[in-house]
Amino acid sequence: MKNIVIIGGGPAGLKAALSADFKYKDTERQITVIEKNERCGRKLMITGKGRCNVTNNCDLDTLIANTPKNGRFLYSAFSKFLPQDTMTFFETMGVPLKTERGNRVFPQSDKAVDIVDALVKSLKPRGIKQLHATAKSIKTENGEVCGVELENGEIIKADSAVLATGGVSYPVTGSTGDGYRMAGELGHTVTELKPSLVPLCCHEGFCTRLSGLSLKNVTLSIFESGKKKPIFKELGEMLFTHFGISGPLVLSASSYIRKMGKAEYTAVIDLKPALSDEQLDKRILRDFETEQNKAFVNSLDALLPKSIIPVIIERSGIEPRTKVNQISRVQRSELVKVIKNFTLRITSFRPIEEAIITSGGISVKEINPSTMESKLVKGLFFAGEIIDVDAFTGGFNLQIAFSTGYLAGENV
Repeated sequence: MKNIVIIGGGPAGLKAALSADFKYKDTERQITVIEKNERCGRKLMITGKGRCNVTNNCDLDTLIANTPKNGRFLYSAFSKFLPQDTMTFFETMGVPLKTERGNRVFPQSDKAVDIVDALVKSLKPRGIKQLHATAKSIKTENGEVCGVELENGEIIKADSAVLATGGVSYPVTGSTGDGYRMAGELGHTVTELKPSLVPLCCHEGFCTRLSGLSLKNVTLSIFESGKKKPIFKELGEMLFTHFGISGPLVLSASSYIRKMGKAEYTAVIDLKPALSDEQLDKRILRDFETEQNKAFVNSLDALLPKSIIPVIIERSGIEPRTKVNQISRVQRSELVKVIKNFTLRITSFRPIEEAIITSGGISVKEINPSTMESKLVKGLFFAGEIIDVDAFTGGFNLQIAFSTGYLAGENV
């Protein structure tokens, strides 16, 4: 009897279980998935704002290019299980998919639960056991895996084990760093853990006044000190919070910030990206000409969200009670500049608990990239976010989970 234990019932763990089952389909085996939550895939349920950006419909080179942290390490995993394989996998299980902007792939239903259900429902017919429990440690003999101890003291026999416990972001979903501790007890190195895909804190105090303001169809650029070109620039949605900025654009931008604390970063928002400086000036002039005796403080309601107008006025340097027919071309030019280049100084990431992805993890130097097996402990494998790899937004991180899960399961 071959005993395989998967610790963690997220996308990487579930894929590893299914991959192992296929490999040993003609062999007497017992595959057990240990999950501390009552239901597997809890974090998967909240990805993509509840829609689940399941992968990115791209090629191998694009996958690696969008994985800035140890992307080359994943060459074998990606080669074995590409985005097209992920798409075929789910569509074969009855989940129709669609490709949207940026090659992001979602279920046609826009419901993450369909992805989770497809994975979970495929376990039982295959005889894969789901165990609602918390793993405490991995037992070894002579440098080989021999079992997994649960918190209640029970030991489950294991010829091999896959650690797929995720990182430390979103701990309410079960990602509490247990896997790092268990691997560390067996001699593995855990690199520095940092937040990725996370909201950003800003220096400007007015962010508190703007808290709750949602901006749509704006362009966010991130500049790193010493570089002339932005390290990130994209059109989309974002949100002001009491601490700074958040929302889809900001989460994406945060993954490009790799030297927080060592370099200075600035966020620049173009509030009217559809208009050139000249077009925006003409638009403002038209608004001013409509009611020439109006005070400047009351003249921007048709152009900008109400809550941001006082901040724009402050930054323009124009006295609020000035009649619009008295505002000069030079002053209008400054106003245009403020609207097209609304600047914030980034001070830090929000805490890692608020991040979508953990950057850092089990050192890739201690994992065989062709199998996902530990170089230190025979029969121990790793899959998903626990490994020191992370990618940009767009479905790439979930593809890492599926690819590494597949490769680990194929080699247990």
